Amino acid sequence: MSQNFSISIIQTLRQQGFQAYLVGGCVRDLLLKREPADFDVATSATPAQVMEIFPDTYAVGAQFGVVLVPLPEKQRGDGSENITPKADAVEVATFRSDLGYSDGRHPDEVRFSEDPREDVVRRDFTINGMMLDPVSGEVLDFVGGEKDLDAHIIRAIGNPARRFGEDKLRMLRAVRFAARFEYAIEPETLAAIQHLAREIQLVSRERVRDELTKMLTEGHAWRAFLLLDQTGLLKEVLPEISVMKGVQQPPEFHPEGDVFVHTLLLLEHLPHPCSPTLAWGALLHDVGKPPTFRVAPDRIRFDGHVEVGVKMAEKICERLRFSNHDAAQVLALVDNHMRFGHVTRMKESTLKKFLRLPGFDEHLALHRADSLASHRNLSTYEFIQKKLTEIPPDKIRPAALMTGDDLIAAGYVPGPRFSEILGAVEDAQLEGRLLSREAALEFVRREFPV
Repeated sequence: MSQNFSISIIQTLRQQGFQAYLVGGCVRDLLLKREPADFDVATSATPAQVMEIFPDTYAVGAQFGVVLVPLPEKQRGDGSENITPKADAVEVATFRSDLGYSDGRHPDEVRFSEDPREDVVRRDFTINGMMLDPVSGEVLDFVGGEKDLDAHIIRAIGNPARRFGEDKLRMLRAVRFAARFEYAIEPETLAAIQHLAREIQLVSRERVRDELTKMLTEGHAWRAFLLLDQTGLLKEVLPEISVMKGVQQPPEFHPEGDVFVHTLLLLEHLPHPCSPTLAWGALLHDVGKPPTFRVAPDRIRFDGHVEVGVKMAEKICERLRFSNHDAAQVLALVDNHMRFGHVTRMKESTLKKFLRLPGFDEHLALHRADSLASHRNLSTYEFIQKKLTEIPPDKIRPAALMTGDDLIAAGYVPGPRFSEILGAVEDAQLEGRLLSREAALEFVRREFPV
């Protein structure tokens, strides 16, 4: 998003006699000398006035005073029907005060204002409640945001319980901001979250999922999940992770500690940036350990924890409304993470099929992080890397030497046996024993006579 475009919007609004400033997270990031993800504008102009000044504006939330001004190349006639908020447009919001939040998310009534102070005091945290004049550089700080930035504090604006009552997702946002910036949550704000933590259940599961995904992928997941635990939110949103605490592991394989400690250490070793599916697969890879924990005569065991974990992860993905595509990859990561222990003993055909799992780079990244968070032995990871370098892609996924139609032409009757025959042909091909269609047909006639 172009900062210059946001400034041009502000200048245009001011030329029409309205107040206008940058507001929110972009101001925070600019003061921290970080690159903002997007730029928002607050103005004394009403939505109708904004839309009159900018004919291509989209009234996505005009009842709440919010409209979108698309980038010039995204305006009507240039593919604007595909506009994505934040990525392709600047959000322009009218100064307002909010009256009541019956649904715990949206204001019951919005009163537009010409006073920027009224607009700021309804926002979530002091560090997100500042306005900036991008022309003069003046910061309008009515809530002590600059002071809290300097002190590395996340503080709710005004009464914390009231702020969280207005939108309960703000409790998770407090944790995310504290983790991302490595700030402390101010004591009254923390106490309010701990008191209201159970009310996070009232937030839509999609919004909870998206906030947790940001925590997992922004590079500070370890701290985020410790704070989730400290605030009492973890047992509300992911009780399956909360119960990992205190579940011991065999020290010869996991000198780092219990399952919770291991999982958080693993998150620290994920690549950055990290895809959401890899992050969730990492978080849930050992979710089946707590219910399968037992102390055997020889050592601690988690018999069947992968199979149990896949079923648990599936329920979590359903609960949090994951897309079918993302859920499938998360479950595959959980399902296959223990297979790396066998790769050096795999047949060539089995290894090649393993290497061609969809999204195998995520499986390998999870294995690397899993190793670094436990025994720190990367020999298997290095073995796989070497294999990927040595084996050409067309040898990992070669064109099939034989199809079902070929079997029918050779006199075979279609049925369940076809799968067995074609599987045997593929294995022999992957192991280098079959190089042509003719050799494959001879192999089939010999090994699977009609």
